[in-house]
This record gives sequence, structure tokens and C-alpha cells, in this order.
Amino acid sequence: MKIVVSIGGSVLAPDLDADRVAGYAGVLGELDAAGHDIGVVTGGGSVAREYIETARALDANEMELDHIGIAVTRLNARLLIAALGERAAPEPAATYEEGREALRRGDIPVLGGTVAGQTTDAVSAAFAEYVNADLLVYATSVPGVFDADPAVDPDATRFETLTVGELVDVIADIEMNAGSNAPVDLLAAKLIERSGIRAIVLDGSDPQRVLDAVEDDAHDGTEIVPNDVE
Repeated sequence: MKIVVSIGGSVLAPDLDADRVAGYAGVLGELDAAGHDIGVVTGGGSVAREYIETARALDANEMELDHIGIAVTRLNARLLIAALGERAAPEPAATYEEGREALRRGDIPVLGGTVAGQTTDAVSAAFAEYVNADLLVYATSVPGVFDADPAVDPDATRFETLTVGELVDVIADIEMNAGSNAPVDLLAAKLIERSGIRAIVLDGSDPQRVLDAVEDDAHDGTEIVPNDVE
């Protein structure tokens, strides 16, 4: 099976925790050894946000802020590459083409951000579509997709399954509330809808959850299925 794993920066390296990065490398190595083709996209997390906030205070414009965020995602990619050792392509893939070529060589490509104006959520969905992935796993800081922002609404309810069309509607509603957060952004959801790729959104604080979701289809997150699946 061909799998793209999107790992949020705050999930991959909270407080730059080496053990967590090593844990993810171990899980990805197990999936690779089991015969899966693996591609990875790393986010920027809280470190990226801190850099962006400082740069904004220094009057950097939004394009400049995007490039700062991309740089941090690629630093996180380098951490994971270091942990993966020889199984990973030696440099973060800067384009989808580079990532696909690494897959074809039998390496594990690790991407960060690619272009300004696009989050790593969207990069993950676009890369999954580009390489014809069978599964896209979002390892996030929240345990799935909710009907409201769980950070502000204690009564928010997690969806076990959503069609991708329903996901688009849910995210659009959440994003209309100032200061709220969706586990996957709207562009990513639209790309998943276009491609028809099966996706899972789960709590990635324990890397083992990614392995369980892929190998045993066992998870406590939200399954995203194509619109034509009953």
C-alpha cells in the first residue's frame, strides 16, 4: 500500500523532543519493512508560529512569513531524516516531483512546506494525489474531526466517519469562527475530495497510533471516505 503520513510539527517534535522524533522514525521504519511505500510531510508546529509572530512584529509581510514557516517545516523534516537514517532520502524534498522520484528509488521522501500560501495539510493532500496514494494519515494534535472547535466548545462531538463532502462543510463552518482551528484546512479537504483518497485524522501524540491505523485499521480518530461510499 502507498501511504502518505502528515505529521504536525507540534506532534513530531514537541519541545524538540528527540524521543518523539525517534518514535516516529521507528513506526515509519516498521511500515517500510512491512512492504508499504511511505511518504511523509512534516509541519512547523509551535516553533514556526513563534518565528512567524516575531517576524510579524518586525513588519514582515505575509509572503515573508510564509517562507519563514516553510523553513521551519523543513528543519523538522531534517530531524526526521536524521532519525530515519539510510531509509530516508538525504534532503527534504522541495517539490512533489522530488518526492515522487525518491519513492521510485525506494527511499522514504520527507517533505516540509513547498510554496507560500499553502499549508502542510494541503501539501500532504496534494502529494498523496500526485503519487496516487492509497491512504493519507493526518497525525494531529487533536483526536479527529469535531462538529465544533473542541478548544473552545466543551460539548464538541467527534465524528467517527465523514464523507469528504461532509468534511468540507464541517471545516468551512469551523473556520468561520475567529480564532478557531480545524484539524485539516479547507484547501486540503478540497484536494482530498477531488482525488477520492481515503484519509484518517487522528491524535498523533503517540506514534504507535499511526502504525495501528495503517496495519490494523484500528484508531480513535475520524475516517474520511470518498463521497460515493455509503
